[in-house]
Amino acid sequence: MDVEKLGIEGAFTFTPPVYKDHRGLFTTPFEGAEFEGALSRPLFTVGQISHNVSAAGVLRGIHYTATPPGKAKYVYCPHGRVRDFLVDLRLGSPTFGRWVENDLSGENARAVYIPVGVGHAFLAREDDSVIVYVMPGHYVPANELSVSPIDPAIGLPVQDADADLLSERDTAAPSLAEASERGLLAGYRLCRDAEAAL
Repeated sequence: MDVEKLGIEGAFTFTPPVYKDHRGLFTTPFEGAEFEGALSRPLFTVGQISHNVSAAGVLRGIHYTATPPGKAKYVYCPHGRVRDFLVDLRLGSPTFGRWVENDLSGENARAVYIPVGVGHAFLAREDDSVIVYVMPGHYVPANELSVSPIDPAIGLPVQDADADLLSERDTAAPSLAEASERGLLAGYRLCRDAEAAL
């Protein structure tokens, strides 16, 4: 397993070996020992596993969970291909406002660990691209927030997105500055404390 610390504090990618033959492939996108070695703690207790399927050109995000309670995520793409983005939304973070991009696909089996307070977005590059979310706790709609994925102040390179496929939620999402002004972003320390308690 290749583990890479990303340019957003607390975020990592995990890229396992992929074994291919004439029948298909086998891989293991999560290994507890590798995760614990990178973050010096075990993965949170899993409360929910969800997935979505997206057509090419679909842009989803930037999504995050209000803190408290906060929610970390472990995300991978078992089928298709996406440009995956993490955006640091934690006020006072040393990497606040920074974003990083990763190529996730069924071919590379790469997974991303998303810390509490870090937003997630992706742009599907192929039809029927699947994103799997491994999360603590359960879905509470009132806690699920978003920042505009087309906010020019953030500057995600998502020009290939099909604007007609953007959800109503993401179309109406505030900019990063508006989310901050409205008190929708949590502080870095609060997010780190919430993550440690997962």
